[in-house]
Amino acid sequence: MASGTGLIYDEQMTNYKLLWNDPACSVEIPERLSSLYEKLKHYGLVERCIPLPIREAVEEEILLVHSLGYLEAVKSTPSMNVEDLKTFSNNYNDVYFHPNSYHCAKLSLGGTLQLVDAVMLGKVRNGIALVRPPGHHSEEGEACGFCIFNNVAIAAEYAKKKYGTAKILIVDWDVHHGQGIQHRFLEDPSVLYFSWHRYEHQQFWPNLRESDYDAIGEGKGTGFNINVPWNKIGMENSDYLAVFFHILLPMAYEFNPELILVSAGFDSAIGDPEGEMCATPECFAHLTHLLKSLANGKICIVLEGGYNLCSLSESVCMTVRSLLGDPVPQLVSQMAPCVSAIETIQNVRAVHQDHWNYLKYQDNKFVKEPSTKKVKLGNERSPAESVDQAASGDAKSVEAKETTVDKDFDDFMDSHMKKVLVSAPPVRTALAGCGGKISKLDQCLQLEGKKITREEVSTLMRISDRANMKDDESFLPSLGKMFAVIDKITRKEVRNGIVVSPTLLPSVFAAQYCTTVGVNRVLLLLVGEADIPTDIKDNESILVVQICRKLDEKMQTSHYIPICWKEDGKRDGDLLYALFQFILPLAYGHQPDLVILAVESNSGIQVVTLTHLTHLLQGLSEGRILAIFQDSDVDLMEAMASSLLGDPVIPVESFVYKQESVLVLEKLRQELKKPWKLLQNRVN
Repeated sequence: MASGTGLIYDEQMTNYKLLWNDPACSVEIPERLSSLYEKLKHYGLVERCIPLPIREAVEEEILLVHSLGYLEAVKSTPSMNVEDLKTFSNNYNDVYFHPNSYHCAKLSLGGTLQLVDAVMLGKVRNGIALVRPPGHHSEEGEACGFCIFNNVAIAAEYAKKKYGTAKILIVDWDVHHGQGIQHRFLEDPSVLYFSWHRYEHQQFWPNLRESDYDAIGEGKGTGFNINVPWNKIGMENSDYLAVFFHILLPMAYEFNPELILVSAGFDSAIGDPEGEMCATPECFAHLTHLLKSLANGKICIVLEGGYNLCSLSESVCMTVRSLLGDPVPQLVSQMAPCVSAIETIQNVRAVHQDHWNYLKYQDNKFVKEPSTKKVKLGNERSPAESVDQAASGDAKSVEAKETTVDKDFDDFMDSHMKKVLVSAPPVRTALAGCGGKISKLDQCLQLEGKKITREEVSTLMRISDRANMKDDESFLPSLGKMFAVIDKITRKEVRNGIVVSPTLLPSVFAAQYCTTVGVNRVLLLLVGEADIPTDIKDNESILVVQICRKLDEKMQTSHYIPICWKEDGKRDGDLLYALFQFILPLAYGHQPDLVILAVESNSGIQVVTLTHLTHLLQGLSEGRILAIFQDSDVDLMEAMASSLLGDPVIPVESFVYKQESVLVLEKLRQELKKPWKLLQNRVN
């Protein structure tokens, strides 16, 4: 199994710069590359990665996307003087050439292809190419937007040609639309292209009509082009996550890619003068973690834009940490997407309804007159408020406004990163009651159960609930195992753990125990039948989501949410649908400090689906998860330990969504969308 994170970097790519006055191009400077590499070294991340050799791309590779005439034109630039270079550059839109541009562009592309080779050949599990110039704007026959050769588009064609890669997902989170990639694959169903970008009803560069949500591909490629246009500035972590949950993840799982290429522009991060968005650096660690559940973890991240050096550097470092498998920091900002973001999500879902199965049982109507067209609103949540929310959760400080625009931004970012950076516990996974037959045993800490008495446990229960353990000899030993793992997790001696228990009932009281040992918020996800005490249903510190087969006659609350699916049989598609559209939005809204996942033996869920569940839940609570399984099957334990240890998860090959299950979730979504705002995917 491939391991390690590859790193592409070469100082030679800093050896070109703008040689004349051009305000549009002045932000594209060599320090974009050198400063982020220095930050990686500062955090000790360079030495943790596997350095990959860089090379120049050859003409045959460039011609996979670009025309011969364009290549010959670019080849002539090294011999030009400054005036000739300026004249040549003026033939294109917002780009400049330097005598070293051609060489650096070949290194940028060659480095990208080296990363693809390393990932596809299993030399590394994933990796990042820190390259310059960027590429996603360049077209077949022209440079554009600082881009000379289209690194990611060529990488996709290269992977298809050299490795026979049948399905490639390209995720473009740059704040500008990557029209060069879109145009290349407009009719190609083997490439799913996703882009979110500033659009503002075609008022933002590159000002293209085909950057809007209704450009979904052509011919056989119809439905495989996903545009998410932002119609105002100030988009936050919650807006980005909402798009992943309600659009990208379910589409990507249906598509089932073999390789993921990320056009990673960090001008979509807070403080960037081009993007004017408000996503904090740790948001990109979450986005990366969510993508790692796809394509056997084969991800190549390729640098595009990013023009605030501090924000760029910290965001790249967060992305690399996620690739390395470090704990993903918790997001401290409010989890409430803005109206404009929800409008865009609604329109994207509506235009793609006929092309993706997860949308077919829903009535997705278009927003014909978006709020940003009715009135010139600007940013509903100013960058000032968003910076302050990220720093302290309080959006009322006026002083934060200055932070986004003046020299104090670096100080703000330094302070913010000190708050969100987390260290990994010395041991990743603990096991209790799992036996000694699994091969992952040597990578885990084996624990004995904590000895506890009925009197100690009774303090967690109401008198009416104590009968639950009256005649059950397994109750106290099972609870003791759970308490032992929870103690290790809360003391940060392990990151997560697995317990095998004959019954799921102790997991309910384990959640209560968490709140007595310093855990502020707990998520309890129960897949199976178990009676939930009333006092837990009313406890807002514990969010309980229960997937079961029988209706709970007792009252549903905002923090006890039963998902009742009556039909038995395979439920993998239903669970995945619920995970993206419902469970993850709820969980990120709750922002738990610890997650408890409890699964009964006859849940009807395949092992591979459970590994995806455990992987995606590790994006929460800095990866602190207690997984409880009623079944001690060796294959199940092996797979769960592998997932919690951070190994790539095997793709889910196929699954179906049942209409009845989708309608159950839609009814719940309507009931809960006000208190849990990340559930909102439409404005009506």
